[in-house]
Amino acid sequence: MSCLAEQAKVVVTEAEENNWDDDRFMLRWNRWNACSLCEQEYHGVVSCALGWACWKTYVGRSETDEARHMAMTVLGNGLYSARRYEDASNVYKVDLSELRRIGASENRVLIAQGNLAITYEHQGRLKEALRLKRDVYSGSLRFFGEEAPDTLREANNYAAALHLLKRFEEAKSLLRRTLPVARRVLGESHQITLGMKSNYAAVLYADPDAMLDDVREAVTLLEETDRTARRVLGGVHPLTSFIERDLRRARDRLAARDGGDVSSVCDGVAAMTPGDA
Repeated sequence: MSCLAEQAKVVVTEAEENNWDDDRFMLRWNRWNACSLCEQEYHGVVSCALGWACWKTYVGRSETDEARHMAMTVLGNGLYSARRYEDASNVYKVDLSELRRIGASENRVLIAQGNLAITYEHQGRLKEALRLKRDVYSGSLRFFGEEAPDTLREANNYAAALHLLKRFEEAKSLLRRTLPVARRVLGESHQITLGMKSNYAAVLYADPDAMLDDVREAVTLLEETDRTARRVLGGVHPLTSFIERDLRRARDRLAARDGGDVSSVCDGVAAMTPGDA
């Protein structure tokens, strides 16, 4: 862990000293978030440990320093990844308050609001999370456009919030509009696309009014998504675990529906009199 942290410090310092542009700087900053070899994002306790290391590196800087706020985001993300949702929420709240106080860009404020909304869900504050996610998605759409990865990520987050509140038709409508965009712009194996496919399948099978064909579609989509996630992200990645969980649930729902259909036919046949045949 100390080697990973030191590597991130060195490359970010180099970027700052050379006044590199935003794109080149963010490539170096991303060492705090992802492996420089496979480019997969850290998660779990590794993400949490690097979050603390990042925050300790930049905590002494002023409120107006961009690195300080990005470090706070890395810390919050690490705490969230380690399932310390209340702690992550507190970090995001402080970050959002400071950003508003210094008049930060709309982009930075949107990121902070989106992060906070996700922690609200895990604390059972579903309606508050939905309002925030709706505002963040609308802001991202206006600020970045419909094809930007940030906008697509927020669309998926908003759909997930609709799902949790059982607003299935709204969630399906949103994902039907945005999933084709993600597939075209990011590709089938991108993490955002995988998350959107999983989310759409979950909405399909979880809807109590779902037709049998909808549940079958959900199972097929999750089987395809699971194979891709295992190949791209690995079997222990959190998103892969979520997809596998939803696949089990969808298969259970399909088995129950198929069984119910067969039982109803059998009951009808049993109730028939010889003359009915």
